[in-house]
Parts: sequence; structure tokens; C-alpha cells
Amino acid sequence: MPLSPDFLFSVANPIALLGWALLVLAPHWRATRWLVLSGALPLLLALAYALLIGYQLLGPAGAAGGFGSLAEVAALFRNPWALLAGWVHYLCFDLCLGIWESLDARRRGVPHGLLVPCLVLTFLLGPVGLLLYAGLRRFYRPQAVSAAPAIQ
Repeated sequence: MPLSPDFLFSVANPIALLGWALLVLAPHWRATRWLVLSGALPLLLALAYALLIGYQLLGPAGAAGGFGSLAEVAALFRNPWALLAGWVHYLCFDLCLGIWESLDARRRGVPHGLLVPCLVLTFLLGPVGLLLYAGLRRFYRPQAVSAAPAIQ
């Protein structure tokens, strides 16, 4: 079976979805640390992106489009390979952002239940999730744990 943009799209999406599911549903699981928090899944997506962008730049449609104007970007993304590369770029960077949110929330003592809406929005709408997490990060203050009286 020849590799096509549609086939690779159908492979890339579940890889990213696995990362997001682990961040949301099993944040403290060993596999989450190994596959997601270590950066393994985003690096796999980054490798796919590098290969796709290399194919796009060196391939037959490499000269079509550019980044100098909206019209050039539109022309660039008419090519399914370039569109796939752009999509994998989104998957990779949004997952990296979700990882950062998760690790930062742990350091700050933010309960996972408060983080979940931020992660879901980062997965679905990237910058909107980041904006929500930035607000949570700014205004959430962990409650001080009162010291239990010593038993004598």
C-alpha cells in the first residue's frame, strides 16, 4: 500500500489522541510518563513533520505557495502533503503545550480536575486552552495545608 496523505493523517491523529487521553485520564500512570511526559510522542510527531516538510520542499510541488502572504499560504496548503505537514505541526505543538500545562500544574499544586478543561480546550482549540490555563495559573492559589497538632 503506497503512503498517502490520507493514510498518514489516519495514523498521526490516533498517536496524538493517545497522548491527550493519557494526559487527561491517567496523568500519573507510568506509561503516561514514558510516552507523553518524556516527550516521546511529540518527538515522533516532530520526526513525521520533518519528513513531511522535507518531502514537501524537495518534492514536485515544492515551489507552490509560501509564507509571504495569505494567498501564498493558501496556495501552499492546496497541496495535500503540505496540508498534512501543517496538521502534524499542530498535533505536535499542541501536545507539547498540553505536556507543559500538565507539568507546570503539578509544580504549582493545581488539582488535575481544574487542569482537565484547559487540556481539553488546548487539544481542541490550542490557544484558547492556553489562555484558560494562563488564567488558572495566574489566579489559582493552593490552600495551605494546616499542620496537624502533634500527638503527645
